[in-house]
Amino acid sequence: MKSILRTTLLLAVAAGIAASPVQAGAVTHQPPREGAQYVRLDHPQPVRESARTEAIEFFWYDCGHSQQLEQPLQAWAERRRADVDLRRVPAIWQGSREETAQRGQARLYYTLERLGLVERLQAAAFRAVHTNEQDVTTEDTATDWAVRQGVDQQSFREAYRSEDTLRAVDEAAALFVRYGINELPTVVVQGEYRTSPTNAGGVEAMPEVMDHLVSQEQQRHPRAHKLY
Repeated sequence: MKSILRTTLLLAVAAGIAASPVQAGAVTHQPPREGAQYVRLDHPQPVRESARTEAIEFFWYDCGHSQQLEQPLQAWAERRRADVDLRRVPAIWQGSREETAQRGQARLYYTLERLGLVERLQAAAFRAVHTNEQDVTTEDTATDWAVRQGVDQQSFREAYRSEDTLRAVDEAAALFVRYGINELPTVVVQGEYRTSPTNAGGVEAMPEVMDHLVSQEQQRHPRAHKLY
């Protein structure tokens, strides 16, 4: 059964897109505009010092739109590998009825990240959670799933239990608050601008908006980067 939170999120996205047919079509006919296809964060966030522009994707394994963005996002990140640092942050809404499950899924994600397996297994994790409604929210269930994907059991458990993984999960929860995330997926570029399916006019329109934001940032500040 679909969760209340997931259903609410997807209905909000669908309603936003349905209510804005002109906006949805505008992305392909004119440059994305602030306040329409993307918005400025109320409180811009610092980014890592780098010669490349930072893009952060906020996602949830249990979200169909996040799953839909995964393949285009991977292709976009590969195409922009030379000038964009892509980070992913798994969903944790503190105080929600989904928080325990979200923390378990986030722990799976950061374990894969620690093992360098995100690119290989991210799509499989979406299929397991969203498509197959598979439980991967505990160490044993996550390990069982990972082993079936060909991951070494001992290495997975060690990464799953690591302090770095636990810290990353807690930081993900804090980042959702700091960035004011209320829709998934959301992509934030250089700590200042964000886009989402509702803003962009659909998941398929997001990469074009992201390209615009990266180019805009590089034109404005070709080497100026803030430091954590």
